[in-house]
Amino acid sequence: MLIHPMPNPVAFAIGPIQVHWYGLMYVLAFALFIMLGRVRIRQPHIAALGWKKEDIDDMLFYGMLGVVIGGRLGEVLFYRPAFFLAHPLEIFAVWHGGMSFHGGFLGVMLAMALWARKAGRNLFDVYDFIAPLVPLGYAAGRIGNFINAELPGRVADPSLPWAMIWPNVDQLPRHPSPIYQALVDGGLVFLILWWYARKARPRLAVGAMFTLLYGCARIFTEYFRVPDWEVTVAGIPITSGQMLSLPMVAGALVMLLWAYKHNASGSAPAPV
Repeated sequence: MLIHPMPNPVAFAIGPIQVHWYGLMYVLAFALFIMLGRVRIRQPHIAALGWKKEDIDDMLFYGMLGVVIGGRLGEVLFYRPAFFLAHPLEIFAVWHGGMSFHGGFLGVMLAMALWARKAGRNLFDVYDFIAPLVPLGYAAGRIGNFINAELPGRVADPSLPWAMIWPNVDQLPRHPSPIYQALVDGGLVFLILWWYARKARPRLAVGAMFTLLYGCARIFTEYFRVPDWEVTVAGIPITSGQMLSLPMVAGALVMLLWAYKHNASGSAPAPV
């Protein structure tokens, strides 16, 4: 039986300043964004749109604000409003973990809309460009959750080779759900999306495909994670993550249909 190693969440300290592993995972995520972005601008169909290295650096700044502000507000509003209402100063303690992907997703969409307006870029082109750069950063964040011993999995069959005891929860074998989400929601989504985005696609199709893939992956991996909250619809339990992901899947399907129909119809480009 595996036992969660419960590592020290502080990677190192310089005097009174503590650097947390969770924060380092965000640094890694942003570094991956830059690295993959510089690979992506060399793809012929992307280079034809005039993307430059400076665009990546500029978008990263906006994206960082969107991820941090949106992700934290999503955690506050979607998952633990009562806790943060009672402990408002904890809203700013992001090094303790607790960042909502769905909140960060909305925050990045808004941040990219602001950047697209400033740069004079088509918003859908921006979404298509950044979509393949996101999943590995998400995976890094889930590794940060695992280091922090957050998001424990549901109770697992003890015969499962990778079933793991989380000493901060109880002594029952559990699924290591952050690792599942890093591999599936992050790694698998990245591989499929990078393959899909390697060729020219209709405008908005790549962004929509990311939304669809992530939404489906998250709905699946939620079955292995202890939900923050859960509702029952027609006798079927639906976790908080699934509830927030269902609109993503529905919206992504509509966007994909629109993207391919728009491309075939030859209608006017979408507004900037």
